[in-house]
Amino acid sequence: MNDRYSRQILFPGIGQDGQEKIRRKHVLMVGAGALGSGNAEILVRAGVGKLTIIDRDYVESSNLQRQQLYTEEDVAAKLPKAAAAEKRLKAVNSDVEIVSVIGEATAEWLEETAREVDLIIDATDNFEIRMIINDISQKYKVPWIYGACVGSFGMSFSILPGETPCLNCLLRTIPLQGMTCDTGGIISPAVQMVIAHQTAEALKILVEDWAAVRSSFVSFDLWRNQYTSMKMSKAKFAGCLSCGESPTYPYLDQENTTKTTVLCGRDTVQIRPASQRELSLEKLADQLRSLGYTVKGNPYLLSVEMGEERMVVFKDGRALIHGTKDLMHAKSIYQRILG
Repeated sequence: MNDRYSRQILFPGIGQDGQEKIRRKHVLMVGAGALGSGNAEILVRAGVGKLTIIDRDYVESSNLQRQQLYTEEDVAAKLPKAAAAEKRLKAVNSDVEIVSVIGEATAEWLEETAREVDLIIDATDNFEIRMIINDISQKYKVPWIYGACVGSFGMSFSILPGETPCLNCLLRTIPLQGMTCDTGGIISPAVQMVIAHQTAEALKILVEDWAAVRSSFVSFDLWRNQYTSMKMSKAKFAGCLSCGESPTYPYLDQENTTKTTVLCGRDTVQIRPASQRELSLEKLADQLRSLGYTVKGNPYLLSVEMGEERMVVFKDGRALIHGTKDLMHAKSIYQRILG
């Protein structure tokens, strides 16, 4: 095994010194789905010293099309993704310290964990958690790499605190919210392209080759053969509450997070989004029907049948998840459909 990293060391951008730096670094992977499993495997094969993975979900058959760490055995056993990822990654490289956490990446957990990591990689499908990661990154000066994909479309951006615009700045320029994989579908090549961008940037950051870190926001559509790279230096906003001159880190405030409540006397969880939103119920209904859901509605709400559960969505983004009292499960359903 002495030559395990020999081809990587031969690459001038890494070399022996870079390999030693990679071995000493700790990466936090938020999410163990499509992006998380691919990013994790590449970094473990590259010899990162420690990898912490957090994910609240379990492996389902629909994951196998694009989530490369998992097998049919994991589906049959309903293994949590974090646990299944840890098992597979330890078999890939036993020298890497793998820490798996089965749970939600809350602001409190991220704030405690980020103090000891060198890089955070966004592998979540949850926009609220991304904004929390963004504030954590700025507060503790930890680089992070944004990545997202849906359909045949993907995007990525590397955020270096004090140097680049943060995600909150980008929202003033680029509309980043939209469909999820559950409403727009996903093809595996789009996932792999985002993973390639994220892991390339991760290696640059881990070897501390800061000049090589990409400063542009990359987006692409593989089906339509489109690729865009936009310089974002002018997007940095002095008044940004996350990275500006007087930051307050608003997304670490409990008041700005999604509210979940079990309704008294009912097998139902109510979810209120962190901020007011105006949904197009007609468009959402069309998307969900195309995916096989039974959807009924009126001008004020949609009722979506989901097996043993039912989700009622209102125009302002509020939802009732009927058939469960599990707050985490209900929140997972909400974010899977509405992002």
